[in-house]
Amino acid sequence: MSKTELLKLQNGSDVRGIACEGIENEHVTLTSEAAYLIGRAFAIWLLKKKNIKPDECIIGIGTDSRITGPELKKQAMMGMLDEGIYVSDCGMASTPAMFMSIVYPETRYDGACMITASHLPFNRNGLKFFDKDGGLEHDDITAILEIAAGLAEQVSSDTLTRPLPTDCNRLTEFELISLYSANLCMKICDGVNAENYDEPLKGLKIVVDAGNGAGGFFVNEVLNELGADTIGSNFLDPDGMFPNHIPNPENKDAMKAICDATVAAGADLGLIFDTDVDRMSAVLSDGTPINRDSIIAMIAAILAPDYPGSTIITDSVTSDRLTDFLENQLGLKHLPYMRGYKNVINKCKELNAKGIVSPLAMETSGHGCLKENYYLDDGAYLAVKLVIAVAKAKREGKTIDHFISGLSTEYADREVRFPILTEDFHSYGSRVLAEFKTRASESGFELPTAYEGVRIRFSGVCTGWMLLRASLHDPVMVLNLEGQTVRDLEIITGIAQSLVEDFDKLDLSAL
Repeated sequence: MSKTELLKLQNGSDVRGIACEGIENEHVTLTSEAAYLIGRAFAIWLLKKKNIKPDECIIGIGTDSRITGPELKKQAMMGMLDEGIYVSDCGMASTPAMFMSIVYPETRYDGACMITASHLPFNRNGLKFFDKDGGLEHDDITAILEIAAGLAEQVSSDTLTRPLPTDCNRLTEFELISLYSANLCMKICDGVNAENYDEPLKGLKIVVDAGNGAGGFFVNEVLNELGADTIGSNFLDPDGMFPNHIPNPENKDAMKAICDATVAAGADLGLIFDTDVDRMSAVLSDGTPINRDSIIAMIAAILAPDYPGSTIITDSVTSDRLTDFLENQLGLKHLPYMRGYKNVINKCKELNAKGIVSPLAMETSGHGCLKENYYLDDGAYLAVKLVIAVAKAKREGKTIDHFISGLSTEYADREVRFPILTEDFHSYGSRVLAEFKTRASESGFELPTAYEGVRIRFSGVCTGWMLLRASLHDPVMVLNLEGQTVRDLEIITGIAQSLVEDFDKLDLSAL
């Protein structure tokens, strides 16, 4: 593979590509060769960073349910073994579990690799990497891919057809998800603190939709173990073709499936995970989805008593309704930062390092990290917090909807995407934002602090907000609009039309 081909596999702080044929006009870019080279390059990068010898280093590696996972894992492990390090095959795992393999005293791996492409279609796959500092950053991935490019000439057809060694003491297997599940169980037992310590969820009915990803373990090894009734849970068996729906809490079909299942089962709570279990959303007993703004509000409300006056960090597209709830109902501070889970996580780390308490950073996508959990975006850990809250509430004769009873649910919203019709789209997008902000200011609109794009807040004639921002990677500008009522949204849409008119390199037809 060429350096250009390898570098094109970078997707922010991950590696992603097309791993198999099956969708028209989408051809393989993440090949067996790429997996071998990248696995080997990660070993080289990690040895250098830690300044250790190969026989002092062990890397854990796992996959989600994708059909291309076994081959990519095999080649990545071969690359690692060729650098003389130890490799632990963790089988099917979750992304958060792979990070925790670095933390657990039973494992304490030097690094970890998860083979996943999150919620993307079956033909996609990728690699995520961790060391003791957490998930690798953008520049780390670039460095690993550059190392991989330098190794490409050493690869022959024989390199990729070798079987994994069966008599090598440097390659072992470890059932990581069982260890991870046991730790989640202990957190629930301690958190609920019920008289029946070993079965704190007895009497609770909780259903889960794993979308045929890697999240079925949460039913089999956590909820069932602690006495919960999980009858009615769906799509727990791993199937990398995802035959029922996309395993994505932001997908409407996926959310409808878990809402319907929760009501049909008469459950106290419904939970849905993405493919590699780093994201989750929930459903109330009446089928009301708790996602986007409401899942952030719910987790923040659960944390608020332990972190009074603290700062909750979110991505930029959260609603003003969430700000009002966090600040006026919970007495917290809200920092709507930038899109991208690494951005919100790193901001959370930064604030806490400065002595500004921030217990939670969470995107509307369901990515959420807790300071108490190594700043790890862990869908199963968030689910644990919800399960504990449900169990405590039921013991008190309550339901968990009381946590967000003060969050306004009356709104109408839309998102509009404007293609930028010029090659120099970054510069043009910056000019549009500057002019847009000037026009809004001259019109007397309220401009709250925005870390990404330009945000306007409306009150009086209409109630709501809008945010115009530029896509990080694509020639597109995105406009989010929300009104308290449909009429408010219509007025705000009209204001938006007046503020974006005459931008000749923007395709405004969608507005």
